[in-house]
Amino acid sequence: MKIDSSTYESLEISNILDIIRRDCRSDLGALAMARMTPARGLEELAQRHELFGATEEYRDIKGELPWNFRLSSVGSMLEDAKSSGMLAGDELLCVRRLLEGAARVKEALVEVRSEWPVFSLLIKDLRDFAAETEALSVIDDDGRLCDRASDRLRRLREDIRRVRDRIRAKGRGILSDPALSQMLQERVLTLRNGRHAVLVRQDAMPNFPGLVMDRSGSGSSVYMEPHALVGLNNEHAICAENESTEERRILHRLTERILGREAGIIDAEAVLGRIDMFYAMSEKIRRDRWRMPMLTNSPSFRFHLARHPLLGESATPIDISCGEKFRVLVITGPNTGGKTVALKTAGVCVCLGWLGCPIPAEEDSSLGLIDDIYSDIGDEQSIEQNLSTFSAHVSQITKILSRAGERSVVLLDELGSGTDPEEGAALGIAILDCLNEKRSLVLATTHHNPIKRYALSSPGVESASVEFNANTLSPTYRLLVGIPGRSNALLIAGKLGMPRPVLDRAREALCHREASMEDIIGELQEKRTAIEHENIELDEMRASLDRMRADYERQMADLTEERDRLLADADKKALGIVENAENSAKSLIRTIGEEARSAARRKLERTKKDFSMIKEQAENREGERLERAYAPDKKPLEAGDNVVIMGTSAVGVLEAIEGGRAMIIAGATRMELPLKMLRSADAEENRREKRSQRAGKKNGITLAARDGPGVKIIPPPSPTGVPSSLMIRGMTLDEAIPIASQYLDRAYRAGYGEVSIIHGRGEGILRREVQSLCGSLPYVESFRLGEAGEGGFGVTIVRFRT
Repeated sequence: MKIDSSTYESLEISNILDIIRRDCRSDLGALAMARMTPARGLEELAQRHELFGATEEYRDIKGELPWNFRLSSVGSMLEDAKSSGMLAGDELLCVRRLLEGAARVKEALVEVRSEWPVFSLLIKDLRDFAAETEALSVIDDDGRLCDRASDRLRRLREDIRRVRDRIRAKGRGILSDPALSQMLQERVLTLRNGRHAVLVRQDAMPNFPGLVMDRSGSGSSVYMEPHALVGLNNEHAICAENESTEERRILHRLTERILGREAGIIDAEAVLGRIDMFYAMSEKIRRDRWRMPMLTNSPSFRFHLARHPLLGESATPIDISCGEKFRVLVITGPNTGGKTVALKTAGVCVCLGWLGCPIPAEEDSSLGLIDDIYSDIGDEQSIEQNLSTFSAHVSQITKILSRAGERSVVLLDELGSGTDPEEGAALGIAILDCLNEKRSLVLATTHHNPIKRYALSSPGVESASVEFNANTLSPTYRLLVGIPGRSNALLIAGKLGMPRPVLDRAREALCHREASMEDIIGELQEKRTAIEHENIELDEMRASLDRMRADYERQMADLTEERDRLLADADKKALGIVENAENSAKSLIRTIGEEARSAARRKLERTKKDFSMIKEQAENREGERLERAYAPDKKPLEAGDNVVIMGTSAVGVLEAIEGGRAMIIAGATRMELPLKMLRSADAEENRREKRSQRAGKKNGITLAARDGPGVKIIPPPSPTGVPSSLMIRGMTLDEAIPIASQYLDRAYRAGYGEVSIIHGRGEGILRREVQSLCGSLPYVESFRLGEAGEGGFGVTIVRFRT
């Protein structure tokens, strides 16, 4: 996509990018944003989205990519070094930090490349700089060459230290000499112009054995080099010059080596800058609710609750779209009502979206295939080119008409203004007609009633207005699509103090046709506002009814559950009584005589029929309870689904279905069961969560977004799609360990804090291998054997890092 230069300026894209740039951690990200250009096509834009999405997922799952906050750009330094031939120590230190940072980032990305293949786009530009990093290790953290940079440098510095020690010893002798010390302003040996000197009083200068070097700031004393130090100072100066020469030689050699890898270093800087830019974009998403738009193949856009970023918190969110149901949107309404802001908001979102940035809008926003964007916004009057406001508008629109196509976005502010209203309106209609024929996506604002009528009657053209509160005589800045707006010029003039007689004459001067048009629009707006208010009330009523229905269903579920529990308890007691009675009767029969025993057996058989009926009724009630507790799944079960056996916590994988029976695998066990005894494990997990939530509400537990006084935080429900435990008991090591590794990875990604692996007791071989696996995974915080109520030695409880 191309952004016309005047559009880039009129939409203030640079200022908006500055808002994102503030969250960059270094000038690398700021430079990356400054050099950012729109994607050349939808495929490239989708790739940018994928790469940003991968870094977001990495940040959510693994934390921040390695980063050094002291990183800075080295591109300009390398460019200057081409002419100077040498980088200073502190500049080479910046290069070393960049190369070290690039190495750490590359290592982190390579480690997860199989998980996020798109990271290969970054990895390919991060080359191996191990040799250069090692060569630059001779520079310390202050940007100074270390003694080990070369043998000659080490020897020269040792010589300097020895000469300096001799100077200090000689200096101490001078300072302690009574004849000389009384001439000194201060008994301190100082360094002046690279030579050691002492500060002598002005009146003692003629008598002090030395050479005058400089005068003090106060003028009351002078710096003098004692004759005793001249030779040593000369020796020190020669050593220092030799040291400087050797340092320049080393720096020159290092610079040549770095310039030999300039292209790779610039690529590495670009990758780090991109990562820093992604961090800033991520902060806008997390803090300011910006979102990445969905991408579509059609030339269109739809922005939901979009805000203009330069207005900050005062921006009124609007819904604005073009290209789906219509291709031209004409926005009307009063001055200062928000027409131009709506126009710019859409333009900003289109530009940011094609730059690959998040947009200041909510979810359900989309952006389609757009080749270019043009605009005619604001007063383009030019004294230099001898152009009036109208002429400037016409010149810009002429360029737009010659370039716009089916996949162009055109923004026209105050269409038809700056000239005779009738001619301006006619010209505006012709411009919109031409752009509509080209099937361009057009957003235009206007005050002209003929253009409003054109928008109401032309196919492919839609009207919109910015809402105006006639009671307060102030705009609400809401965008109402489907109805034109009144200019409200006379109402606003009255609010600003225009005399009433003048307003009355103005109303009389309006032609009947125009006045009736304004009245019709006013009535439509009033009806639209009334309908919207009614819709808001209806939505509130629906929400209230939904809450009441949910509460009713919850209470009914609780009552049904309580009833089933009581019946189950009663059935258990009844069956226990029946079984005890039957056992007592059998014992009694064995103790009586043969004749009485036969009569007793016949009576027992008759009684057994009653017992069987009681048992059958209890079993039927239990079956009904299970049917209610495990409601049939909305989606039919298929081979490969995770399933749970009704009435148990056993989970398995559905292998095959034949007739009304199913074959499932649970660990190393294969079993055949009636299909009606199985339910989806995912659906069962959802049902458990709902029961848990109902229990929480029943016990007076409060759900809250933030912790505070008197608020108890409820942890989020368990993730769906991944069970909270894994059964590997009975499997071989070759079967169990890959399954356990994959399961732990999925459970960690699903957001579990803790899971269980059921491996059985046995000889402990499988348990040891599972725990060895847990110890090798970076996202596992700890693991332990289960306690008495958790499965004991047959279960390992795994806790993940948060």
